Amino acid sequence: MSDLNSLDKIVSLAKSRGFIFQSSEIYGGLAAVYDYGPLGVELKRRVNEAWWTSMTQKHENIVGVDAAILMHPKVWKASGHVDGFSDPMIDDKESKRRYRADMLIEDHIRKIEEKGDTERAAALQQQLDTCGTRKSMTEDLYDIIMAEEIRSPDSGAFNWTEVRQFNLMFSTQFGATANTEDAKVYLRPETAQGIFVNFNNVMNTARQQVPFGIAQIGKAFRNEVVARQFVFRMREFEQMEMQYFVAPGSDEDWYLRWKEERIGWHKSIGIREKNLRFLDHPQDKLAHYAKSAVDVQYRFPIGWQEVEGIHNRTDFDLSQHQEFSGKKLEYFNPQTKERFVPYVIETSIGLDRCVLMTLCDAYREEEVTDEKGKTETRTVLKLHPKLAPITAGIFPLIKKPELMEKARAIQAELSETWRVQFDEKGSIGKRYRRLDEAGTPYCITVDFETLEDQAVTVRHRDTMAQERIPIDGLERYIRDQIKSWQPED
Repeated sequence: MSDLNSLDKIVSLAKSRGFIFQSSEIYGGLAAVYDYGPLGVELKRRVNEAWWTSMTQKHENIVGVDAAILMHPKVWKASGHVDGFSDPMIDDKESKRRYRADMLIEDHIRKIEEKGDTERAAALQQQLDTCGTRKSMTEDLYDIIMAEEIRSPDSGAFNWTEVRQFNLMFSTQFGATANTEDAKVYLRPETAQGIFVNFNNVMNTARQQVPFGIAQIGKAFRNEVVARQFVFRMREFEQMEMQYFVAPGSDEDWYLRWKEERIGWHKSIGIREKNLRFLDHPQDKLAHYAKSAVDVQYRFPIGWQEVEGIHNRTDFDLSQHQEFSGKKLEYFNPQTKERFVPYVIETSIGLDRCVLMTLCDAYREEEVTDEKGKTETRTVLKLHPKLAPITAGIFPLIKKPELMEKARAIQAELSETWRVQFDEKGSIGKRYRRLDEAGTPYCITVDFETLEDQAVTVRHRDTMAQERIPIDGLERYIRDQIKSWQPED
């Protein structure tokens, strides 16, 4: 998959099968805000669990927190979000619509490339990449737009305001004194700060010693003016973040170790290696808090895009909160008798982007032959079985009481371990197709032979091969299949 039409197919399947819906759709929808349907919430929960298990269950020195969304406003002053968390925006005076200035230029470069003028496109891209610091960036971007005579995508007009910085944090009022500046609080734009401000609490109560980590999964909010590409860029989203506290001097070693561990996790949930890569941040383009940074990128239908960031944040965050709060955020090493503010290695992944990644990587359209010998196209999600919203479909061959009773008994037994779905409607072929689209890895059919030999037919989603398995060995069989599953190339 490499074109926008493929993303359209993912969006269509996500709605029709109950993975993801537009928020408030009956009222016309709320842009860049989405709801998860019956299958989507199960997929999202399984991705969530896979990440949480890999962090807190498989590392004895990583513990979890669940910090509040609302935090003291000084938190965001200390972190730099109040003064520096913004995007460069420009307004079309004709349509009154607002655009990201850098994205306007990127779209313009893409059009130049499509016309075959790659040399000019490369030169313009280099000019964009070397735009100045935050103070001069707005002027640099405006100069490019003027020089290239880039017009508004909607009105076609060339009548722009100046480029200005637009803060992405949502603000609200706290308590009864809603008209005072002191009552202003923010919906958190990231979950990391909730970890940093709890550093002492966790270190003391969990009895951790450096190096140790704190993990968190939670909602974050960003007032993205340009929010597009389905759940890739949202205004309300979930992050899965882990901040790993290390001694200064050991930070680059830990940075490299976490870099390799994180790419390994993506492969462990079934993402094909050919669709994953690292992209290091140039030293002159690092965030203000970072010593090193790399993105784990996935090849989405919209191109290579970041799905996870790994950063060496140095001691910036704890030092900032120590300064603004007046509270010591240090670690005392009992062996060396040394006190220091720990450095932080961050791994941060968007849960919603990760769900989209799994859908994109699993999506297939295949030519198959049905039971009547007719060729048809089947749509199938070849998700890792441990992520599948429904692990197994349970089918009585036909609606006979004795088959229904046996199928219900198997359903009751397997549902103790996995989410399974009973389905007796339509032909077996149609039932297979429904669950193929849902990503269900195994379909179990109860037929009249089952009543004699106490065995069932298990059909595999990926290969459509069928096996006869004894009912009393069914649970172990599925466990073994899930454990040994490997993605196709």
